[in-house]
Amino acid sequence: MAILRFNKRLFNYSRHTAIALTSIAILSGCVVGPTFEEPNANINNTVVTPTADFGQGEQSNKAELVWNWWTILNDPILTELEQKAQLGNLDLQMASSRIAQSRAALGIASSERLPNVSAGFDYKREGLSENGKFVALGAPPDADNFWQLGFDASWELDLWGRNKRIEEGAIAMLQASLFEREAVRVSLAGEVAKAYLLLRSAQTQLEITHENKSIAERILTLVQSREKNGVSTRFETISAQAELATINAGLPEVTQRRNTLMNALALLIGEQPRALNALLAARIPQPHIPTGIPKVIPSEFVKRRPDILQAQANLHSAVAAIGAAQADFYPRITLTGTLGVEGYAQHDLSTWDSRVFSVGPNVYLPIFQGGRLKSQLKLTKEREKNAALNYRQTVLKAWHEVDNAVDGWAAQQNHHDKVEIAYNFNKQALHSVERAYQQGAADYLSVLTAQRHLLASQTNLNNSATNASLAVVSLYKSLGGGWNPDILPKKTSARNEIVAEGE
Repeated sequence: MAILRFNKRLFNYSRHTAIALTSIAILSGCVVGPTFEEPNANINNTVVTPTADFGQGEQSNKAELVWNWWTILNDPILTELEQKAQLGNLDLQMASSRIAQSRAALGIASSERLPNVSAGFDYKREGLSENGKFVALGAPPDADNFWQLGFDASWELDLWGRNKRIEEGAIAMLQASLFEREAVRVSLAGEVAKAYLLLRSAQTQLEITHENKSIAERILTLVQSREKNGVSTRFETISAQAELATINAGLPEVTQRRNTLMNALALLIGEQPRALNALLAARIPQPHIPTGIPKVIPSEFVKRRPDILQAQANLHSAVAAIGAAQADFYPRITLTGTLGVEGYAQHDLSTWDSRVFSVGPNVYLPIFQGGRLKSQLKLTKEREKNAALNYRQTVLKAWHEVDNAVDGWAAQQNHHDKVEIAYNFNKQALHSVERAYQQGAADYLSVLTAQRHLLASQTNLNNSATNASLAVVSLYKSLGGGWNPDILPKKTSARNEIVAEGE
């Protein structure tokens, strides 16, 4: 009969335990707070085309975007510089360091969802006061050793999904740091190309100045010969000398601009000043303006810009923070346990009678926090609102950049064609007036005017070619070119894929 009552009590105890564990398991599946949904970028099924027909040259109707877009300029030195920058740029290295920090923060957040187990050892030499209450009650005052050895374990039951939301936010912040690095990569590719094209423009301008210096010297020699023979006046000789001096005065400025751009490129790839002078000193032609640039830009190109994806990840993290703040209003239950041995003699630690253990739940219930929890929830909601506005602003800014870049590319290409025609006419005009001046059929003022027109048209042609190439750089930069989306996991919301992603 006693056995039956014992079994009945055991059955009731097991049933209550099972009910409690089942209730905890059900509650563990509850997650408070909003669930993140991918925001609408308002650019779906949209294309960008030039706002006006500029009569641009050959373009492609096929929309393609290669991540290493600088290769379309067919300049091996530019390609080499881009590769060096990807390895040596300090901003890019700092962005990679922030990824490592975010990955470590994710590891900390993920550990909160797992049990904590620790081991401890303690030794004390203890003695009681002879005038103390314990001795008065009969305890011996003699000093003695006390040994403790054991294990502690604790596990917070994530009943309301607080730790899950914290981990979700950490995953989103890791995503944001990954996309931040790729945004830096996009900007870096554009800055390297821009500095390189401006350098080639400065080198071309320096060459144009030297060519015009040779022309001015030739004309000065001709004028001096005509003055000696009494055909021209002293005024023409002085004017020719002034023109040559003006050209010589422009040489130091162009040279200094060239050297500054060389150092700018060295800084972008993480090198010391003048480290690239040997590589960049060789004069090569200005990169040809590429053809086959798509004239229709679909919205998919814009949506995969890393800065937009970074803003979306920041919004995801802000939404997850709201859930964590709401879960702080609910109770927390932590299961704790201790198992070990203790005794006054070291040899007693190996006996079964020295065992000590404890197990049970620890319940935390916030009752009065002085408004801290409400303020924290309000703060997270405002941060989520700010992140949503930042996402909308990032998308809108990107869409404007693409629209302006498409128009800029079309206009610069058309402008370059017109400037090239003007340059050819001015070149023919100078040759014609030089022959006429040699034959005495034209005055020096006509030669000087034609020479200045040619110099101006050469400069305009060089600037136009540079601006057209820079327009291509701006177009691909606005489209987020310069990073390879395939290097990141396709499903960046999966924690294991994010953590496994290497540098």
